[in-house]
Amino acid sequence: MADTLTAAEAEKEFWKSLKESNTGLLGLDQPGYHAQPMTAFREEETGAIWFFTRDDTDLARDAAIGGGQSAMFHYGSKDQNTWACIHGELSVQGHDREIIDRYWNPVLAAWYPEGKDDAHLTILRFDADDGRVWVSKGGLIKFAFEVAKANLTKTLPNAGGVADVNLQ
Repeated sequence: MADTLTAAEAEKEFWKSLKESNTGLLGLDQPGYHAQPMTAFREEETGAIWFFTRDDTDLARDAAIGGGQSAMFHYGSKDQNTWACIHGELSVQGHDREIIDRYWNPVLAAWYPEGKDDAHLTILRFDADDGRVWVSKGGLIKFAFEVAKANLTKTLPNAGGVADVNLQ
């Protein structure tokens, strides 16, 4: 990575990419805990990221301990131009009807046989604090060019930029 990428640019690119393709891996920041695929819904006004899950999952039960847990959200955009590892606090919001109504869609509905009133439906709130974002523009052709150039010139490829971000 050789491009200069500011923290502000990295943060902007992360939020833009997350809006366009919103699936990543979410898990508690604990030894032995594995992240799982989850769909993220960002509330722009507060910066909170919402996740729908069932209250009988390990993630929901464990996130409720002590009122919240340290967690990590790992993200890769569909176009593979933006990657991120975001740290934050994960807590259980419960059956918040306002959030359910705001983000409900046919994909979510498939996981809850009783619909919006499913007794097992619960919402997780992720409050991001910091992270690292990698951004690479130009797609596959630019990447292939950079790899070929690096091999020919015995230098490192310019694969984009990386920046630490403060999301609080």
